[in-house]
Amino acid sequence: MSEPMIPSPSDAVKPLIRPATRADDNDLAELARDTWSPLHAVHPRAEPPYAPFFDDKYPPEEILVAEVDGRIAGFIRLLGPSHLAANAHVRLIQGLAVAGWSRGRGVARALLRAAMDDARRQGAVRITLRVLGHNAPARALYASEGFGVEGVLPGEFFLDGKYVDDVLMGRTLAP
Repeated sequence: MSEPMIPSPSDAVKPLIRPATRADDNDLAELARDTWSPLHAVHPRAEPPYAPFFDDKYPPEEILVAEVDGRIAGFIRLLGPSHLAANAHVRLIQGLAVAGWSRGRGVARALLRAAMDDARRQGAVRITLRVLGHNAPARALYASEGFGVEGVLPGEFFLDGKYVDDVLMGRTLAP
């Protein structure tokens, strides 16, 4: 039996990063369902009937989409952490997903960098996120892009029969 092919840095692609539109709803909902995993999800797996991806709480304006060869390869959600004026200078990443067929090709990194650029354009000087403690690949990606651990909520979630830490990460956005 042959070894699975591991993408090399030369397999990296330059995805088209663009704002989401309402027309992306079905594709993004399917991607979110297909990428669900206890490695990163704190909610149960979605069951039919499926809810739309966009709703009043999460409109398309908060989503950036990555396309590779005309297909949606991933998305990232970027929003304000609250409705308070006192932290309007901060943006929060709340969701990053990459399709299995495009993993290991630089799509997540491209989305993360685009979100940071978008946050700067919105006037943000900080960006934060939360990641599950056992999600080593995501934590490594964030650390490689300058995010540091700013706090840990030990055993915050009970997932797949285990207590899992909630790791708070953030970084300053230089102009």
